[in-house]
Amino acid sequence: MAALCWADCIARFVMWTMMEYLTEVWKISLVHAAGIVNIFSGLVLVLQLPVQYLADTIISKYWMLLASSLAYSAGIGFLTMSTPPVLAGFVGICSEYKPECIAEGHKILFYAALGLLAFASSCFLTVALEFAKDQLEIFRNENSSLSEIELRFLQLFFYAVPIAACTAISYIKPWNLRFGVSAICTVIATLLFLSGTCTYENTEPEGSPFTSVFRVFVASTTKLFYRLPRDASELYKSNDADDSYVVQPTCGLRCLDKAAIILPNKTIEQQERNRWRLCSVTEVEETKRLLQMIPICLTFIMPGVVSSIGNAFFVEQADLLNKKVGNLKATTVILLPFYDSAQKNMANIYTWCLCCFALMGMKKYVPVVGFAVSMIVAILCCITAAMVESRRLDVARSHGLIDEPDAEIPMSLFWLLPQFLLLGWFDGIRDKSIDEFFNDQCPRSLHKYATLFSTAVTGLGVIGGVLSVYLVGIISESKGKDNWFQFTLNHSRLDNYYWVLAAFTAANLVVYIISAKLLPLRDASFELLENFLEDAS
Repeated sequence: MAALCWADCIARFVMWTMMEYLTEVWKISLVHAAGIVNIFSGLVLVLQLPVQYLADTIISKYWMLLASSLAYSAGIGFLTMSTPPVLAGFVGICSEYKPECIAEGHKILFYAALGLLAFASSCFLTVALEFAKDQLEIFRNENSSLSEIELRFLQLFFYAVPIAACTAISYIKPWNLRFGVSAICTVIATLLFLSGTCTYENTEPEGSPFTSVFRVFVASTTKLFYRLPRDASELYKSNDADDSYVVQPTCGLRCLDKAAIILPNKTIEQQERNRWRLCSVTEVEETKRLLQMIPICLTFIMPGVVSSIGNAFFVEQADLLNKKVGNLKATTVILLPFYDSAQKNMANIYTWCLCCFALMGMKKYVPVVGFAVSMIVAILCCITAAMVESRRLDVARSHGLIDEPDAEIPMSLFWLLPQFLLLGWFDGIRDKSIDEFFNDQCPRSLHKYATLFSTAVTGLGVIGGVLSVYLVGIISESKGKDNWFQFTLNHSRLDNYYWVLAAFTAANLVVYIISAKLLPLRDASFELLENFLEDAS
């Protein structure tokens, strides 16, 4: 199991260097390279939801982890083969690290590698923790005689191996060797994982509560031409239902109620055997609840676009500014602690407010209001970024540096500090608000998927950021005008793009307020509220 964690660390390190590889070897713009990496990151987040469903219904955690390790090995292997020197003789082109040496076959292998690595990473992030907990319990029982020093040594060894491996790989300059060594490491990790197969506790999947959502759709479709009874008490109620859990009936989406119709030509026992033809009222109402949440969930995507774009372009802007602090010269990293501090402090303030309102019995309103506040902060962040970028371009023009993409612009790095702080505050409120919203408003049977819903929405925001850059670029060059996203930052018009993001976020805020008013908010269950207060304390 530890070997798989090492393989995941190595794969993450490989993807961390991908921006450098694409800009140096493929010679594509930083915007294009960031788009490729961001789509990969977004896919990793989005795929975790379907992967969890597969692990709960079809494939056990062990086989899912094995598929992950094989995909890691194949993905980094394909990545190695996509470098020019590896297939130069077979393809019949040059072997140098230049764009003209990259054939169509290299690109196919590269994008196939990214797909495999995204699948592998999502599988690992989804099931590794649960599987590791099971195996750790077995390890503790079998090695109860180990001393505290021996356990500390094992922990140190666990963390030291991937750090040492990634550090050593970073000193390998040829890209084919760097990727090749990483591929060998992942293959060894897969073999080590397989060597312990007999010792793993492999539990079979027990089914997913998400299946009930699909069953409701199938059952209601098969009974489409049946009439609903006038008395709702005639609809099917499962005998296995928890009496303490009462779902309030809703008036909308009445067509789904047909899934709970009891047919007169068969006994209830006969119909209960086919779960895809008869669903309980509770299952129907929980499916309705999930559908009612879709409009407001769609408004969560736009702030994710702002977050992903800010993290990509803000750092790029900082690279071109004056980094002197007195007589010392800093790096762009100096701004990241301000962002992290702003994010953590705002998250702590949010948690404190959440506790206060939870004690007053008004917890359900905090995530809804908090997300609206986060969008207001996002609008201010975009406006601030647009004004600072306009000033940066003016300074570059006045000093004749527009055509010198690598020249340092005589403008202090700390001009970017306000937008980094606003981005940190925005991310701190947004992340906590989305998490708490899904925890409170998700149907109770789907509560284990609440975090994955939040993760998937974040992933859609990251992918949406890439699409927004592409679409805005196409629209901006209509009528013969220049594209706002050029090869260099000085020739680009990020300030205009930030204004567009501010306008779209404002429109998204209006849609969100309407959606929030239409969604009946549900109070968190006593059990969830008690767990939340315990965690907060």
